[in-house]
Amino acid sequence: MTLFAMTGKILVSTAYLPPIEYYYVISRADEVCIEKQENYVKQTYRNRCYILSAHGPQSLSVPVYLGSLHKTSINDIRIDYSKRWQQVHLRAMTASYNASPYFEFYFENIEKIISKNHEFLFDLNMELTESILKMLKIKTPISSTSDFEPVGNEENDFRYTISPKVKSHFIHKKYYQVFSPGNGFVPSLSIVDLLFNLGPEAGHFL
Repeated sequence: MTLFAMTGKILVSTAYLPPIEYYYVISRADEVCIEKQENYVKQTYRNRCYILSAHGPQSLSVPVYLGSLHKTSINDIRIDYSKRWQQVHLRAMTASYNASPYFEFYFENIEKIISKNHEFLFDLNMELTESILKMLKIKTPISSTSDFEPVGNEENDFRYTISPKVKSHFIHKKYYQVFSPGNGFVPSLSIVDLLFNLGPEAGHFL
């Protein structure tokens, strides 16, 4: 399914409802450490995801305060609630997946977490990640970094390789998508696309 081969501990970035690839590497690791000390990186899965609408892939971004973008630790990035992003995201997911087989089984929990008004992006992402891991029945231990790990060429470091800015070498198996008859199979979508369409089989699919 993929070119990756992991053993032991892996390092990943924090992410907002990231793509299947993110959970695939977690599912095959012995332990996962989420980077908490890096400087915030714009236009990545740290605060955005991609769902599949009737018109094709749609980007959903969690807005953060502009003053937080200049060499600020990801752990200190605050969410900007002056924009109605929660309503936009939840309505977009509903419009895209209401007809999917397992939408009603998983959406309520995701909705509750997104609606909580977390102050910090990292906390929102962590709660969503832990909840989705339970949905996927993945029991890999999760922790976060206490110090920034220097960027190297370690094959177990996925912080900057799982990114919409980087060409992915992840090989997707095709699965049923609500709008796939019109669009063809669309890869690199949020994990919610897999959950809403495959339900209990999503974890096995990984």
